Amino acid sequence: MHKAGFVNIVGNPNVGKSTLMNQLVGERISIATFKAQTTRHRIMGIVNTEDAQIVFSDTPGVLKPNYKLQESMLAFSESALQDADVLLYVTDVVESPEKNMEFLDKVRRMSIPVLLLINKIDQSDQKTLGDVVEKWHGILPNAEILPISALNRFGTDLLMRRIKELLPDSPPYFDKDQLTDKPARFFVSEIIREKILLYYDKEIPYSVEVRVDSFKEDDRHIDIHAVIYVERDSQKGIIIGHQGVALKKMSTEARKSLERFFGKSVYLQTFVKVDKDWRSSKKELDSFGYNPV
Repeated sequence: MHKAGFVNIVGNPNVGKSTLMNQLVGERISIATFKAQTTRHRIMGIVNTEDAQIVFSDTPGVLKPNYKLQESMLAFSESALQDADVLLYVTDVVESPEKNMEFLDKVRRMSIPVLLLINKIDQSDQKTLGDVVEKWHGILPNAEILPISALNRFGTDLLMRRIKELLPDSPPYFDKDQLTDKPARFFVSEIIREKILLYYDKEIPYSVEVRVDSFKEDDRHIDIHAVIYVERDSQKGIIIGHQGVALKKMSTEARKSLERFFGKSVYLQTFVKVDKDWRSSKKELDSFGYNPV
């Protein structure tokens, strides 16, 4: 009998959801940096074995929205509650459970299996972990609690076995050789955005979006033309840097990562444009793929 199902990963920002997703899928599907709000979309990663297909879904961290982009991000997280066969709620050893009780109330009312994953246990001791487990058991009494360290792969094999046991009997939903539901252009924009998160400070990364205007591929090369959108002229100046040095450095790092990701040589051109209200305009957000429907 073949098993298949949707395993959706939810939780607050910075608890290690994307690191966990990448460990479970075995590929670098989701951006995982140390900054909050790194994941903005809902990203699927597909694990295929002979008798199972697990469709993992990484979602943005749950937060109270301050502008339209964050409303879309929350909608992606909430949509993950509606179509899951198994829900992975990720927290860690230092996070306060009271952070987002409204979202947790929705999780508590779910009838599907919920695995509560307490991540980063390598940063804790036995007593603290015991207290955290007890507290969470009071908040989500029906959830099965598993302590893990996604970064160190502790507990992830056990987690995979448990997920497989909980999956419903079903034929596969996707082709067995498919790794994700996202097109190549999506990963180009995510990798460029990751480098911006790593190389620029303060509000710059959160004011940035990347659009791939051209993606031309042959057997050995990929030619990419990408536009980095910012909200203000001052941000454009920071992204470009003195005599273009900052943009060149970031683009070089992005190109190297893209070559590793695609296994081909990449020619990458990046340009910076100002779009004053891309984060608050529904039309702009739709064009960047922030419509969760």
